[in-house]
Amino acid sequence: MTDAPKPMTGISEFRRGKLPKIDTADAENFINEKEIWNFIESTKNPTKERIQEIIEKSLNKNRLNPDEMATLLNCEDPELIEQIYEGARTLKERIYGNRIVLFAPLYIGNECVNGCKYCGFRKNNTAAERRTLTMDELRQETIALENDGHKRLIMVYGEHPMYDPQFIADTVKVVYDQKSKNGEIRRVNINAAPLDVEGFKIVKDAGIGTYQIFMESYHEPTYKEMHPTGPKSDYLWRLSAFDRAMEAGIDDVGIGALIGLYDWRFEAMGLLYHTIHLEQKFNVGPHTISFPRIESAIGTELTEDPKYKITDDEFKRLVAILRLAVPYTGLILTCRESVELRNEMIPFGISQIDGGSSIGIGSYSKRDEESYKRSQFVLADSRSLDEVIAELSEAGFMPSFCTGCYRKGRTGEHFMEFAIPGFVKKFCQPNAILTFLEYLEDYGKPESIKSGLKLIEKELEKMPESEQKTKLEERIEKVKQGERDLYF
Repeated sequence: MTDAPKPMTGISEFRRGKLPKIDTADAENFINEKEIWNFIESTKNPTKERIQEIIEKSLNKNRLNPDEMATLLNCEDPELIEQIYEGARTLKERIYGNRIVLFAPLYIGNECVNGCKYCGFRKNNTAAERRTLTMDELRQETIALENDGHKRLIMVYGEHPMYDPQFIADTVKVVYDQKSKNGEIRRVNINAAPLDVEGFKIVKDAGIGTYQIFMESYHEPTYKEMHPTGPKSDYLWRLSAFDRAMEAGIDDVGIGALIGLYDWRFEAMGLLYHTIHLEQKFNVGPHTISFPRIESAIGTELTEDPKYKITDDEFKRLVAILRLAVPYTGLILTCRESVELRNEMIPFGISQIDGGSSIGIGSYSKRDEESYKRSQFVLADSRSLDEVIAELSEAGFMPSFCTGCYRKGRTGEHFMEFAIPGFVKKFCQPNAILTFLEYLEDYGKPESIKSGLKLIEKELEKMPESEQKTKLEERIEKVKQGERDLYF
């Protein structure tokens, strides 16, 4: 593979690809604005019995309907809100156990042709330092992440002709090829622009995991206001992206909304409508749901509109309600949020978090004070991966780097067959223990080793005697003896 030339500020130095031709002739707008507001207005002042009925439906691992989600969104009674929180805690334990999957974002390049008002990558932002990693720099970044103990990445790209499907596929292959001692990246997820069907096929063939595209706002007038120029200005092209991804064979997709652009209740309903659309058309919902809040970015004055500002208490309610609304889907909480808030929200249903994150391009292998100029926004949680792991395990949460389902073919509809009834714990908890032990053996520091080994011991004590437990204990001994990548 030939390395890309070192990027300069302009685009003349770059390899040139092309953006997909936007074709929305067959795209369906499944976000019914009037219907959503009707649900929100007609379910105000819910009774205690109705709230409890909806929570019970969710605890039986059934996805909620729009009127039921709207009812929870309208709950203002502190006592009933606590019941929503408790329901979310219980559901998380039933389906996911105490495990928390860890990953890191890896930014590949911040060239972009869009004019998103809230984003530091936007085309007309002259304060941003434009940069795209060369393949050699990408190797260095990957090795730095491996040396910290990471096994799962999400690779992030601006929207630009140079980041065409083949370029994305090439960068994914480079990451998978890097090995540092016992370190390796076992799952690469993608956060990039919408592609056409052929583009999605090229990226899928590189062995990606989840393809993540955030709608940003499901409210079309707000969407158009926030995205005035560039391919991203086409609402239907972005809304229909996962229809094309599914057609291309990518059955693990991640949806999301940027909270703060519009009313958070509407965005929550939009996420549910998107979920229902995928279920009805492809018989499989999203693998993950994300709900990042607007953060400040260099050269960008737009922050959260006071009219649509979501308080921390409302944000906690949003997460708990999403957990109840879509029981089988992973919820991602990122380093945008403070340490204190993340720790408070994890029990409400979070299944994935990032740790030790850096969003400056090239900033894992070369930490420098100027990296913020190459960043999309500002992070609130600057803890190292080991610090995150130590705190998680001390609080009783099992850090996991598991990629077993992906490599065993338990994705898409097959994954839902296991996830919906709660069978994931049969695979994920043992695999979490094995990958966590790998981390402790290879990268752990005294605090994380102490709390981590204690947690693993407790988990083994809780497991009933069985053939699977025997096999797990055998594999634990193999990991201690130096074997790696053992999973169920």
